[in-house]
Amino acid sequence: MLAFSALAQFDDPQQKYLLMNKKLQLDATKAINSMYNFKFDVAESEFQWMRYKYPSHPLPVFLLGLKEWWKIQPNIENEEFDDKFESYMDTTIILAEAIQRKDNQSVEAAFFLAASYGFKGRLFSERGSWRKAAVAGKRALSNMELTDKNDTLSPEFLFGVALFNYYSVWIPDNYKFLRPVMALFPKGDKAKGIKQLKEVAYNAFYTRTEAQLYLARIYANEEDQPAKALPMTEYLATTFPDNPYFQRLYARMCYTQGRTAEVEATSLQILEKIEKKMTGYEATSGRYASFYLGYIYRHSYKKDLNLSRKYFDLCLQFCNQNKAFETGYFYYTCLNLMQLSIEDKNMLLATEYAKKIKEYAPKDHDCRKQAEAFLKKQRKESGKSEGFWGRLGF
Repeated sequence: MLAFSALAQFDDPQQKYLLMNKKLQLDATKAINSMYNFKFDVAESEFQWMRYKYPSHPLPVFLLGLKEWWKIQPNIENEEFDDKFESYMDTTIILAEAIQRKDNQSVEAAFFLAASYGFKGRLFSERGSWRKAAVAGKRALSNMELTDKNDTLSPEFLFGVALFNYYSVWIPDNYKFLRPVMALFPKGDKAKGIKQLKEVAYNAFYTRTEAQLYLARIYANEEDQPAKALPMTEYLATTFPDNPYFQRLYARMCYTQGRTAEVEATSLQILEKIEKKMTGYEATSGRYASFYLGYIYRHSYKKDLNLSRKYFDLCLQFCNQNKAFETGYFYYTCLNLMQLSIEDKNMLLATEYAKKIKEYAPKDHDCRKQAEAFLKKQRKESGKSEGFWGRLGF
């Protein structure tokens, strides 16, 4: 009877796989929530405790790496946390490979290998290291196949498979230069990927928030269905109110949906937290928030042109802080300030904004076309005033 009980316990996935241990999930809830709410000290302490308790398991180290990943998210151009993030992911891979050597059918080991290589590949792609990203992607995929076969064990194991199913189709459809790279991978299924992401978003523990975020981003950006993204971003921003990435994503969805009151309130909160120097709140989030406020006070029922100028000016300050000159927020802020200067009959200032647009915006961008049209008109009028009749005072 005792032998049968021990055998049953070994066959129980909740006993065999730490990822599925409900007691640990309960203990880890505070740490996970703290990480997504940018309370990194609290999360670090809890994850290190898990690492002490499970020194040979990849889960605690992976979570420590995920914490570093979220330090990168507010400003993806910031490479300050790259080395620490990669180090944690590499350690996760070493620990997972040790488990895999003992049990080459371990779904849990395969999950951590796929997740670690997947996150490394994401960072490499952000850094423009396409060859490294492709190698990491191939290694992630080779481990995903095992988790795909065992997806009934836990929705956690579906996360990587869901992302692959969606993006393996979307990427070559939208980035032609990456088609040769994606040809190395099998074909996915976008509809299936979204369905799997929903399953993870509703039922997983460790990967739930990541799945919710990806679903929101897919609906907002790739599928052009911002109305579907809005409730997800609202949930994330409400559940984790000190996460700058979630807050600005929610503000952007409200902006696209014309939810003026929500955009205003969220944007003012972001700027207040930047003023307080709260963790993760920096120029990128400030650029979003100040632009939305500038637009609201110029174009909505809350029209206040003095406030509009104030926030558009602030947006330019944030753009200057992290050199974000080749962004739509910079172009449209300059365009709005150019138009406001024209309304004030301050053509000298309007010309300065038009020149900034011409310097940084692509040739076919609408902002540049408007700026060039204004500059051309100014040159024409300036030429008239300097002619014979102009010298006579006409």
